[in-house]
Amino acid sequence: MFDEPTIGIIGGSGWLGRSIASAMLDKAFVQPDALVLSNRSASNPLGAKWSQVTVMRDNQALVERCDVIIVSVRAEQFVDVKIFAENRLVISLMAGVSLEDVVQRTGSRQVIRAMANAAAEIGKSYTPWLVTQEVTDEQKAFAQQLFETFGSADEVFTEHQLNYLTALVGTGPAYPALLARSLFQQAVTSGLPPAIALRAANAVVVDASQLIGNGHSVDELLQVLISYRGVTAAGLEAMIAYGFDKTIKAGLDSATSVASSMSPFAHSADTKEGPMTR
Repeated sequence: MFDEPTIGIIGGSGWLGRSIASAMLDKAFVQPDALVLSNRSASNPLGAKWSQVTVMRDNQALVERCDVIIVSVRAEQFVDVKIFAENRLVISLMAGVSLEDVVQRTGSRQVIRAMANAAAEIGKSYTPWLVTQEVTDEQKAFAQQLFETFGSADEVFTEHQLNYLTALVGTGPAYPALLARSLFQQAVTSGLPPAIALRAANAVVVDASQLIGNGHSVDELLQVLISYRGVTAAGLEAMIAYGFDKTIKAGLDSATSVASSMSPFAHSADTKEGPMTR
């Protein structure tokens, strides 16, 4: 089945669904005639380059044509997705929707819950994923390869871990964007022209941060920079003293709480250990 499966994406016109479809095609992970997308208009979001991709309105018709079903809709929209996908691998990309919810709503016992982010558009998503007990080793290997077409990925083992990572990495560029905006605003307040302030903030958040992971670990960089006891050390120590770490913790705690409770299904409950995971 998983040598050359037909893959369907429900919500294939959305930012994430479209990015994943493009990545799988660009990497030749799936052939155009083995990819099916569904959306309300039945229009091809991938353009003329991938005209062989089938697009349809009927989600159940998509399920019946495919071996693997990727559900890429917002959690609140899942209530309106009526499909029966027994004996098919279902991959959910919905924040906060538990494995149990997906099993109950799709009829599939072979479910992978994953949390990709917007960086999939540039092949840089970090995607943690969680499985039900019925997912085979072959299906797990397939899923890891699929996720690696648009970034990197790791299997995790509890709903709690996945909800926390939804708060940490599911946000994509949001946290760096917030830091860049704060740096920009402080620079403007200090008298710099907005154009220069913007380039300077981007140089810190986008450009200089690429040193991380490029032969330099976070701890190594911080230790070296602080050891100079100069401008950088003064800035870092003041930020920490004024609550930088506490602010980050508060943000992640709040986001995790929402990720753990946002399912539209009343019976769902996030637990640190669930009977359906392994």
